[in-house]
Amino acid sequence: MASDRSTEGSRSRNWFERIGQMLGGEPQDKEQLLEVLKDAKERELLDTDALSMIEGVLQVSDLRVRDIMIPRAEMVSLKRDDPLEKILEIAVKSAHSRFPVTGDDKGEVVGILLAKDLLSFCRDHGGRAFNIRDLLRSAVFVPESKRLNVLLKEFRSSRNHMAIVIDEYGSAGGLVTIEDVLEQIVGEIDDEHDYDEGPGIFRRGKNEFSAKARTTVEDFNEYFGSDFSDEEFDTIGGLVVNALGHLPKKGESVELGRFRFTVMRADSRRVHLVSVEALDFTEDAPDVPEDAARPT
Repeated sequence: MASDRSTEGSRSRNWFERIGQMLGGEPQDKEQLLEVLKDAKERELLDTDALSMIEGVLQVSDLRVRDIMIPRAEMVSLKRDDPLEKILEIAVKSAHSRFPVTGDDKGEVVGILLAKDLLSFCRDHGGRAFNIRDLLRSAVFVPESKRLNVLLKEFRSSRNHMAIVIDEYGSAGGLVTIEDVLEQIVGEIDDEHDYDEGPGIFRRGKNEFSAKARTTVEDFNEYFGSDFSDEEFDTIGGLVVNALGHLPKKGESVELGRFRFTVMRADSRRVHLVSVEALDFTEDAPDVPEDAARPT
């Protein structure tokens, strides 16, 4: 009997606790949690940068590798049988620190070459023959569907900075770096090479693309052959925000001309990344040149 009363009392307390949580306004999902955090920012308990990073942390688990990866066509890679002179030329021109090394096909990545491993060959290397196979590091392969929070944890535990993204057939579909993931949390990480970064439009499928919100309207028009006006807004992010009429949240979409824009990442201040669906895309649309790929 005593045991039954104890069980009933426990259930009553749990029920009252749940009712108290509901009445107390504790957040029940991410959206409500973000509202609480925004209220804390209004009361100056958080500053704008802190709120933005917290929002990035909450959103990063919703994004997958395919959403931010650099597609294979835009990878700056080296071929396994390239001579030293050509490899050094590519390394100096791109200023990247890591390079995927491919075999006979660009979809076959056989390893990663670190630029620092080439330093000893920049001057007299004592007659030592160059063999890229001796310098290769093992490549890390991840599927397109992997969530970014999981990938970040793996990057930290393995101390790797780059992963090769494979498609359903096991072929390299692109690459992703730890910087790409961290940018989803802290925003753009500019370095001394980013001035030559290019338009920031990345093809994800036949008619699907990702575009950084700061991509200029001019670059967007040049890439797609579109004719959006840049008189009022300089960037695609500004164009999307104006069309929606408010600062959008992740998942909101709008159709402009022959494109459907969907917000992939945004915080309380601005839009960072949008998905672009070309509703009448044709195969002869131009590709971003390799030189426009992001530094790694």
